[in-house]
Amino acid sequence: MLNTQANFDAISVDDLESMGGDARDALPFGVVGFGADTVVQTYNATEARMSGLDPATVIGVPFFDAVAQCMNNFMVAQRFDDEPVLDAIVPYVLTLRMRPTKVRLRLLARPDAPRRYILIER
Repeated sequence: MLNTQANFDAISVDDLESMGGDARDALPFGVVGFGADTVVQTYNATEARMSGLDPATVIGVPFFDAVAQCMNNFMVAQRFDDEPVLDAIVPYVLTLRMRPTKVRLRLLARPDAPRRYILIER
């Protein structure tokens, strides 16, 4: 059984914010953290491995405009603008730079948190 911090369905913004990079890298799902400006601040090793993207090329780049354009729509990106408090799981199909891949996305945001998060479970 996974502990709460490693559970895709239960992990919180506070859990993610309090984790060090090594702990986020050890999670069994992808973690992307970005500021209100959508510039990527956190990109864990699991997501790097699954996407094939080096974190060094992703950190500091606008997520929806340059990294994951396939999520720049009303189902994902727009929700971060429309819903200041967000905790939603969205069935999704990734299509950019890969054959279509079914995933679950977890969208997490809170107005008092420094980062917003997208978790990606393949």
